Amino acid sequence: MRFALAAAFSLVFSAPVLGQETAPPAQPVWAFEESDVPVDPAFRFGVLENGLRYIIRENNRPEGTALVRMQIGSGSLSERDEERGLAHFLEHMAFNGSRRIPEGEMIKLLEREGLAFGADTNASTGFENTSYRLDLPRNDPALLDTALMLMRETASELNLNPDAIDRERGVILAERRDRRNYSQRETEDRFAFLTPGARYIDRFPIGIPEVLEQATADQFREFYAREYVPANTVLMIVGDFETDSVETAIRDHFSDWAAAPLPVEPPVGPIALERAGETDIYLDPALSERVAISRNTAALDEIDTVASRQQNLLRQIGYRVINRRLQRLAQGEDAPFRSAGFGTGTIFEDGRTTNLIVDTADGGWAKGLEAAALTLRTALAFGFSDAEVSEQVARTRAGQENAVSAASTRRNSSLIRAASALIDDGIVPSTPQSSLERFERFAPYITPAAVLAAVRNDAARLDNPMIRFRGRIAPDGGAAALRSSWNELASRKISRPETIAASQFAYTDFGPAGQVLSDEKDADLGIRKIRFANGVMLNLKQTDLSQDRISFRMNVDGGDLLNTRQNPLVTSLVAAMPAGGLGKHSVDELQTILAGRNARITISSGSDTFVSSGTTTGRDLELQLQLLAATLTDPGYRKEAQTRYRRNVTNYFKTLDATPGNALSASLGSILSDADPRFSLQSEKAMKARTFSQLQADISGRLREGALEIALVGDFDPQQAIDLVAATLGALPQREMEFRPYADARQRQFTANRSQRIVTHQGEPDQALLRYTWPTRDDEDLREAQTLELLERVTRLWLQEELREKLGKAYSPTSSNALSGIFPGYGTFSITASVDVSDIEETRAAISRAVNALREHAVDADTLARARQPLLEAYSNALKSNGSWLGLVDRAQSHPEDIARFLKSEDVIKGISAEDVRMMAERYLSEDAAVEVLVLHESKAKHETVSGG
Repeated sequence: MRFALAAAFSLVFSAPVLGQETAPPAQPVWAFEESDVPVDPAFRFGVLENGLRYIIRENNRPEGTALVRMQIGSGSLSERDEERGLAHFLEHMAFNGSRRIPEGEMIKLLEREGLAFGADTNASTGFENTSYRLDLPRNDPALLDTALMLMRETASELNLNPDAIDRERGVILAERRDRRNYSQRETEDRFAFLTPGARYIDRFPIGIPEVLEQATADQFREFYAREYVPANTVLMIVGDFETDSVETAIRDHFSDWAAAPLPVEPPVGPIALERAGETDIYLDPALSERVAISRNTAALDEIDTVASRQQNLLRQIGYRVINRRLQRLAQGEDAPFRSAGFGTGTIFEDGRTTNLIVDTADGGWAKGLEAAALTLRTALAFGFSDAEVSEQVARTRAGQENAVSAASTRRNSSLIRAASALIDDGIVPSTPQSSLERFERFAPYITPAAVLAAVRNDAARLDNPMIRFRGRIAPDGGAAALRSSWNELASRKISRPETIAASQFAYTDFGPAGQVLSDEKDADLGIRKIRFANGVMLNLKQTDLSQDRISFRMNVDGGDLLNTRQNPLVTSLVAAMPAGGLGKHSVDELQTILAGRNARITISSGSDTFVSSGTTTGRDLELQLQLLAATLTDPGYRKEAQTRYRRNVTNYFKTLDATPGNALSASLGSILSDADPRFSLQSEKAMKARTFSQLQADISGRLREGALEIALVGDFDPQQAIDLVAATLGALPQREMEFRPYADARQRQFTANRSQRIVTHQGEPDQALLRYTWPTRDDEDLREAQTLELLERVTRLWLQEELREKLGKAYSPTSSNALSGIFPGYGTFSITASVDVSDIEETRAAISRAVNALREHAVDADTLARARQPLLEAYSNALKSNGSWLGLVDRAQSHPEDIARFLKSEDVIKGISAEDVRMMAERYLSEDAAVEVLVLHESKAKHETVSGG
């Protein structure tokens, strides 16, 4: 079961058991063997004679693709003291040589098949398991055979050559260095406070330097032989392959793997279930203020059954009602906290923790804790209203009904998650239809009294709790003040809350329906293009890719092109508009009105338009269109949303230089634009000075009159969609017929200053970041654009193979190619590497050699093929989701050239030669054209000698 306390930690976790090592069970069982929840019969489950388990599901969304997963049921918890870090290190070694695959060849083999490293080929290590992932871009039986061969090589045939291990040490240590930041330090302190002495606290997957630097090949082999055994392995394959053929292929590759004992299950704890009355204050200048009130309690010894699901649903609804009340306070005009939440999560399978977590502005902890604590006490004392429970039941029902309506077009990723949930958490994968039927049978029993009883029974009483404060500044009065405040709140008299009446949706009539002026269909892709008399453009594309799902995107003239040198923050508050609700409904009222509906307010400022996008259903398309029309005609502009925006700005500026990446992001725009205000971070004071009144004056004309183009992609009736748009957006007053050119606003220059720039950060002293940026061009010329894209992918291969694997200097070096479609003539090409401060010069030299080689020598045919094939596969699979289609459909009338570009791209990519790539590098990647930005810890910056760049 998931370790809920660790939600912020990035290296993944799952679940074992407290206590001493015990004798292994004879054989793992499937959770559904002990459950009365009917398993989805479309899954096939099997066990080989050697104990390996497998799950297969035939599925054709996306068509012609498949996902292959292998999970080893051991992670960092399985490490002995002298092995800390080996589980994760071993995961890396899976890519560094096996019986059939020489060191360094696995990734290359997959790239030739169209799988990109990272995106399609990856692995991860958690506390309890290690997972290997291959995303197959086509349903070629030979490719599946290759994938299973590689999984078998990983499972039992790794070489673990001492020299290869030594070469990978630098990569592992670089990853550990990169992950070390204020957030991880805070997580470690939090775990140690809540469960002191627990074994898992000393088993973070990244490991410890002593082991990573000194572990021998024999230690790797011992861990490998002990933990990587058939009975501890599960294969999961979901995709467009016939089930019998997949099962045969699994048997062919894995049946001869020798059986071995299942590893002993490692202890997690001890977990101090009775821990109470302790207080912790943890300070860091990058951390926002938070108070957490916690008590540990015993684990629930539950298996997944119909009855346990019913009780869990009651608990979930109860927690959601309480959190809805807290959310209502956070969204109010004088909000006492930024956010707050109440819930109970598992500590592996050894215990649970109930938490009340309150996030406040700096110095606001007392006010925030008061509001949250009294809200919680009131809820647990007096219970919930019928309306509150009904709202959450409606949300649950809608989720179940949506799952049923889309059941026949569930995507591979959704089904692989269901398979993983069975392995990780014992959750039986059942059909959406059976889940809905069980819900409807139980729904009459979901009463306020039953919900309250379930929450009271589940949550630990927060008597004499653990109190943990984190933030930038210690609370006045320290630990004693925290404890005193809680004690007073726990005994303060409370009264029954008032019931809040729900309102009716007020935006259903926008006037007479608009008339269609023109209606034509694109011959190439079947996109229907409609123009209404008021100027609104509607683009329709029916698909059967996702049953009962409609993706939408509305573009309205303006966006960031409204920002000027004189007023660069015109659109900065747009992202806060949804939190301001509508003129006749606050966002809180809307959440109640829209409960159980697939519709929402959405608006943001894009590069050249205001954008509203999302997904709805046929049942809720009318409501979603009404919301879009109301967003344009009557935005709420409420003060509470403006206040939340300012609080977020404050927190953002407090973390501005907390890591090298943050510091670079904050500075790069100004550096590359010669401090053009439109592309430079403005001051905290200036950003907080912006008001909704100013925003309304600046953009209301665009929202009211600007050109508008909306796209619908998915499963809908075309005439019904046209009629609904006619009654909403098409009924609005006359709009401009075309998007404005904004010629002056489209001017953007790349800096003429090529001197090295040094940016400082306040993270770890050994962390440095090196970034090179070259000016290139815009995206108008398709062939040049695709050649630059291939150059970037070739560069990415070099960074992976040379800077990461051979030199071991960087864990995740990156390159990027960004050609503007907004600013004529503008584009950038960049290389970024996060390195140890002692490795800056060597990294500079390596990057320089690589760029010189790219300019002077055409890459070999194999390298070009490995760069090209994943790009071609991406185009081949591009139109297998509604979201992908939306990228072509959304501007089909205002930018029809995008469709033509897409249709030509594959042939253009196939026609690019190695010499074309070299010539592109020669044209743009000259050493004197790059801007070098070096990010150093503030203590190191004054000692850096300007060089390179």
